[in-house]
Amino acid sequence: MNQTAKNIGAMLEQVRANVPLIHNITNYVTVNDVANAVLAIGASPIMADDIGEAGDISAISSALVINMGTLNERTIASMIAAGKRANECGVPVVFDPVGAGASALRNDTALKIVSEVKLAVLRGNLSEISFIAGLDVATKGVDSAAADEKNDAVAVAKSVADSLGCTVAITGAIDTISDGKQTVQLRNGHPQLSKVTGTGCMTSALVGSFAGAANGDFFTAAAGGVLSMGLAGEIAYEKAGSIGTGSFHIAIIDALSNLDAKTIGERAKLDEK
Repeated sequence: MNQTAKNIGAMLEQVRANVPLIHNITNYVTVNDVANAVLAIGASPIMADDIGEAGDISAISSALVINMGTLNERTIASMIAAGKRANECGVPVVFDPVGAGASALRNDTALKIVSEVKLAVLRGNLSEISFIAGLDVATKGVDSAAADEKNDAVAVAKSVADSLGCTVAITGAIDTISDGKQTVQLRNGHPQLSKVTGTGCMTSALVGSFAGAANGDFFTAAAGGVLSMGLAGEIAYEKAGSIGTGSFHIAIIDALSNLDAKTIGERAKLDEK
């Protein structure tokens, strides 16, 4: 078994044993799915996006996940406040810059967060992370644009990891995770995942769940969260993919709740770079 897969399996067991509290400032389209994914992997979700309590909740959490999927001025302030308080308290921050490159508001917010909040993990698609890297992008809403596939995911991930001092996870048909020193690509998943809204948001929350039990190993946490969704997609399609996207959607949560170190070891497709 690949050592990274072993580490992910061991970290999953720690998540289940410790049940870390994961603070999610996420979007209203996917908030229920995010909470259920966190529960399924073995952590405990809390959703608090009001400026009056966002910082306090981050301070008592094991990880903070910031997702700018449905962005507005009210939650931007909460994201910054929660991120800064998490930094003060040594709580790892996972940032999902949804749609970065698509609008001035998203661009400004993404750059503000990465400049003012110290991240443990940055998780997004190739277009979003390419924007953070300072590259020209052709972002297609919240999805990665085909025109941006010319960018080398490994090079982009390493560059941003070095510049921000964090782990970067670029998700797509092939997922790339790098902390600037070590890099792994994951080849698990299923195309049907793109037919269910919120799988990216859930993935970031899964990364946050692993980060809450990571003891500083955010490379394994990022790989673990991303791999968990990839494996869940494969297993869900085997169980319910032929029924339709509704059943497939529910089967993703089922697969996450049943995921274990043995399944990770047997099914993970990892290439260390």
